[in-house]
Amino acid sequence: MKTQIALITCLCVSFGLFAQDDNSANNTAPEEMITDRPDATESPKTVPLKSVQIETGAFYLSNKDQGIKTELWNYNNTLIRYGILKNLELRLAFAISETREGLKNEDLKVVASGFSPLVLGAKVAITEEKGLLPDIGLMIHLALPFLASEDYKPETTGVSFRFAFAHTINKKSSLSYNLGARWGEENLGATYIYTLSYGYSITNKIGAYAEVYGNFPEDSSPNHSWDAGLTYLLKYNFQLDATIGSGFSGNQDLLLGAGMSYRFPN
Repeated sequence: MKTQIALITCLCVSFGLFAQDDNSANNTAPEEMITDRPDATESPKTVPLKSVQIETGAFYLSNKDQGIKTELWNYNNTLIRYGILKNLELRLAFAISETREGLKNEDLKVVASGFSPLVLGAKVAITEEKGLLPDIGLMIHLALPFLASEDYKPETTGVSFRFAFAHTINKKSSLSYNLGARWGEENLGATYIYTLSYGYSITNKIGAYAEVYGNFPEDSSPNHSWDAGLTYLLKYNFQLDATIGSGFSGNQDLLLGAGMSYRFPN
């Protein structure tokens, strides 16, 4: 646990130092920063060519099922994105988590801790928005079990894909949604996923969103949840975020999260 807290502290200090950078060396206006956090909906946009963007944060998730309470503490949920082409990015994601279980009126005990499977993937921007045609992107990911801690190591490699869509409603609001599926890891069959997110620009720096998302496993009941949150753009390449959510169905009781995103200047 001390190692995990130290890692988070180092990330926060590093991002604070990075945020002091500016774009003075570049006379052109920087490209708009678009992140894939904090909501579950992924953007169809890729990061700019040869840019590195780091999106990291932490969240708390609470579930209740037949008198048993489960808490997931995710201390470091990090996504690294690199623009290899103008419309193609490579993606690497990892997380450090801790799971606690017990009767809801008793102290919870740690039942698992460590690294989740390392995720490798790519995103391609297929089309740009034109009239009724939305922005469209495609993501493919592999979750590698042999790089996970023993407590979170699945039996098989996970494979997932999702199409991402985005519509501009007006200068201040937009609508985004994802459709996809995943296989492997803990599920025997396919799990179909969806997300739907409404975004609104309160000011040039402050944004808000509200979202519904869920999944349809072939071998169990569907799950549907919601969340909402805020983003704050400190600089053109440095953003903070916070989110809260819960479940419509299933056992999800509470979701709390916060994080930050930073794009290194070219």
